[in-house]
Amino acid sequence: MDSSALATENIRKLIRRFAVPCCISMVVAALYNIVDQVYIGWSNAGAYGNAATNIVYPFTVIALGLALLAGDGAAASFSLFLGAGEKKKASRCVGNGLLMLILFSVLLLAAGLILKDPILRLFGATPAEELCYQYANDYYFWICLGIPFYIIGQGMNASIRADGSPRFAMAATLAGSIANIILDPVFIFALDMEVEGAAIATVIGQLVTFVMTVIYLTRSRSFKVSRESIRPEGVIIRKELGLGLASLIIQLSIVAIMTVANNLVGRYGYETLSSSGEPFGIVTPLAVIGICMKVFGIVISVVIGVSLGGQPIIGYNMGAGNLARVRETCLTIVVLDLIIGLIAMALFELCPYQIVSIFGTNNGPVYQEYAVLCMRIFLGGIACTCLVKSISILLQSMGNSFKSTLLALSRDVIFFIPAIILLASLTGSVVGMLWSAVIADILAAVTGILLLFSEFRKLQKSHGREEDL
Repeated sequence: MDSSALATENIRKLIRRFAVPCCISMVVAALYNIVDQVYIGWSNAGAYGNAATNIVYPFTVIALGLALLAGDGAAASFSLFLGAGEKKKASRCVGNGLLMLILFSVLLLAAGLILKDPILRLFGATPAEELCYQYANDYYFWICLGIPFYIIGQGMNASIRADGSPRFAMAATLAGSIANIILDPVFIFALDMEVEGAAIATVIGQLVTFVMTVIYLTRSRSFKVSRESIRPEGVIIRKELGLGLASLIIQLSIVAIMTVANNLVGRYGYETLSSSGEPFGIVTPLAVIGICMKVFGIVISVVIGVSLGGQPIIGYNMGAGNLARVRETCLTIVVLDLIIGLIAMALFELCPYQIVSIFGTNNGPVYQEYAVLCMRIFLGGIACTCLVKSISILLQSMGNSFKSTLLALSRDVIFFIPAIILLASLTGSVVGMLWSAVIADILAAVTGILLLFSEFRKLQKSHGREEDL
């Protein structure tokens, strides 16, 4: 697509063109983890295996956060410079982004291998739960080895979309996910490798996406990865890190949430009794909260996909000074994401058992009871969450990394973490602490709406002054 179409073509048509493949890419990326949970849930590992993957999941989220820090920041900078007609700087943005992705992947791989045991304990692994702890070790080792493929493959996806090739970005992610889906039952069931097999299948899928991404870099449209473009430039790197910071914060906030929640489960799990009088324990809440977070991730992936689909449109028109198109794009995306959130909320409230059953039905009544409670309470405010995630990315696309980061922090860190710690300590229950998510969702949604409209007013005043001049 000719980049000039971003300034002239119908907004809804453009959003559909970019958002649909972007949504598919994001959902497929989220499927890497959720497919593992489904297959593991039906294997002999059952809830113990799913609890183990939940323990390792925050480490994967850290990797994704670093990928988005460099990748989304590079794509946002690329779109802004391309809209302003500075193609050489646009190429430099992509090259510097790739350089940071390589650096991040090497550093995280080294840290992950050296600090394996402290990392697993930080994320809730308990040696006393011997079987779960062993599964977590097996899964973590292979996931750690695949970190470079994952970070570079996911990080460059945004630049490929911004380059006018959202379908290729989607195809690269889709190919990796399909490989994972096909290989999971082979390694888990046919080769009887259980949790370890799921990790190996995941890494192979990530390798497929990585290879396709590298191939695209040799055939890109509006940028060229060369020795000159990769050469680090401080101004560009600082700009990219600033614009990508919100994406990193969003992912790190998930890590913080899961770390706190997993450790609270370890403290209050055996003190909380089910309706039958049996304690929920540690393994059941760990497995269930992990499943809910993965299901939550699927919905948020759609929302992020829609929002990132508008990034090239917003970035280009911000660079070109077409503020009316920027505002129309933002409002259209917010409405779409809110509708997605309301549909998801209805499903979680009306069909919790059916959703939980996808991950296995042989874990007993106590497990099923907690799973239904978690689905209805913990995900009860997901419509508000969708609004928050959408606005955060829109603010990032408009170049306001401060407001974007503030909003990302507000829901997951400023509101959620204090709420879950307070509710857990007051109720002494792994059920009572679930209400913290609803409280945080509502407060953050109000904050997001205020920040978005304040950004519109600021842009309007700035544009008015430019016209007066």
